Amino acid sequence: MSATPPFRADHVGSFLRPKALLDARAQHRSGEIDAAVLRAVEDEAIRGIVKFQEDLGLKGITDGEFRRTYFHTDFLLQLDGVVEKGGTQVNFRHISGTELDYAPPAMVINGKVSHVKPIQQADFEFLKSVVSQTPKVTIPSPTMLHFRAGREGIPTDVYPEMDDFFADVGAAYRAEVATLAEAGCRYLQLDDTNLAYLCDDTQRENARKRGMDPDDAPRLYASLINSAIRDRPDDMVTAVHLCRGNFRSSWAAEGGYEPVAEVMFNELDIDAFFLEYDDPRSGDFAPLRFVPKGKTVVLGLVTTKLGELETRDDILRRIEEAAKFLSVDQMALSPQCGFSSTVHGNDILVEQQADKMRLVIDVAREVWGEI
Repeated sequence: MSATPPFRADHVGSFLRPKALLDARAQHRSGEIDAAVLRAVEDEAIRGIVKFQEDLGLKGITDGEFRRTYFHTDFLLQLDGVVEKGGTQVNFRHISGTELDYAPPAMVINGKVSHVKPIQQADFEFLKSVVSQTPKVTIPSPTMLHFRAGREGIPTDVYPEMDDFFADVGAAYRAEVATLAEAGCRYLQLDDTNLAYLCDDTQRENARKRGMDPDDAPRLYASLINSAIRDRPDDMVTAVHLCRGNFRSSWAAEGGYEPVAEVMFNELDIDAFFLEYDDPRSGDFAPLRFVPKGKTVVLGLVTTKLGELETRDDILRRIEEAAKFLSVDQMALSPQCGFSSTVHGNDILVEQQADKMRLVIDVAREVWGEI
């Protein structure tokens, strides 16, 4: 068994929400049930998804992100000085070839950013109480407070100097990491769409229109993430998941990791990288040549966007291709993203979700002799 995360068979974190949870969430919105009743339903659903993961044999266990509507907003809006304002219009492309008219919520600043209360601590403590394996916490990357709105979302009367904004965001995250560490969290994942978006020509041009330099942004974001996790305990494993958009089996960005790879792998003080590699839109494996010794890449070779199951032989062949650029000893395997990055979920069945996780586990055992 792998002693520490990331595990040879791992996953990004979110799973399809059960109907009882979706119904309870709708009842809470309509005022039929209060927050305490909703949380009790969430608790029961989380017990179920924990059992699902542990019955499969997984070693890294999440709460399925069952308490969230979006992977990022539920966390970020609990920081002081952060509000939601509209969305960033993006052409999400569905696997069917159609486009979805969807604007992911954008966070903007209306005051000094600060950490005024623990955000994930209670959720982690519940998860820890119902697992027998390693509990993993997933939170949005701090870059989510900058990329989608840019300088326009950070008023000059609040932050005349951008360095002060980034310093406050880093401090707020450090405070949250400290509360998680105190509660016993030793596996923390930051979900980041923005480094992956910087690999897409259209997204890079949109960033320029928001006053950003897409060539400078990877180093800026590496510095921000490093600031956020700077004071973590030595035995806390940190990971970053790069995502090109994951909403109802659609995506927003394409392009290989080459534009960000050298900075990302070498300047980010992160232990592991969960990378999307489920189809050609993610590019080839050549950027893995920049990965230094001591860091792990979790190859997302199994898609969460399609129900059709990949074959063992195809996954093994892709691992062999990646091994031309990175030692197999520095690899692990997972689905390319969560199954439900938002409450809506991808166009996939619960049974197909289970089959894909079993495939990840079976191939991991075959390649590494462990999961």
